[in-house]
Amino acid sequence: MKPLVLGDLEFQSRLLLGTGKFSSSAVMLEAVKASGAQIVTVALRRFNRERPSDDLLGPLMTLKNITLMPNTSGARDAAEAVKAARLARELCGSRLIKVEIHPNPHHLLPDPIETYEAAKILAADGFIVMPYMPPDPVLAKRLEEAGCASVMPLGSTIGSGNGIAAGGLLDIIINNSNVPVIVDAGLRAPSEAAAAMEAGCAAVLVNSAIAAAGNPSAMAQAFAAAVQAGSAAYEAGLMARSTTAAATSPLTLFLG
Repeated sequence: MKPLVLGDLEFQSRLLLGTGKFSSSAVMLEAVKASGAQIVTVALRRFNRERPSDDLLGPLMTLKNITLMPNTSGARDAAEAVKAARLARELCGSRLIKVEIHPNPHHLLPDPIETYEAAKILAADGFIVMPYMPPDPVLAKRLEEAGCASVMPLGSTIGSGNGIAAGGLLDIIINNSNVPVIVDAGLRAPSEAAAAMEAGCAAVLVNSAIAAAGNPSAMAQAFAAAVQAGSAAYEAGLMARSTTAAATSPLTLFLG
């Protein structure tokens, strides 16, 4: 499998992991190890030096070959996201930043205008910007032009488990992007991750589907296998679709 290139960084794994909703830090760490993921995202609010039991930064930094991607979850506008990103860089030293701005807690949909404004500022400030965004092909192109290292359209709403609800729009984004397209949010099953990779996505980011599984570590392994299979299928080249049947072993000559 070809490496995933984000800015000037390369990664072998194409499965990115979120760290929320796990029952404990220990369960989260085991799932990260089982997944083989090299990029793990964590919210700034979980960098808690005063309450170690609520701190994910410390445990994650004990893992080898893991690159932290802080996210700006909780930011309500571009100004808050930029401030959070700069604080996160000071805390952990990572240039990767997932811009995540969803001002409405009821649907958690990303704000396209504020996301674009924050992305422009952070890209100019030397961050490797990974914007969480609605599946909007026009916005995806604008974010690419603003200097983002990838675009991260949602499959469906955060934590919904509704899979890829806007497949046609995702296809347009993939076909018109010159940066990696990473599906983020909404995936429930490994088969959905495989489908995203088969469609040409560069990677997927998964959190709830693994954290809420009966066995998070086993589910993390399943997603890792699905991502590898989907990526291999895309690189191999899927057969073309047809509206008519085509016999694989015609009997015409034999019967004649």
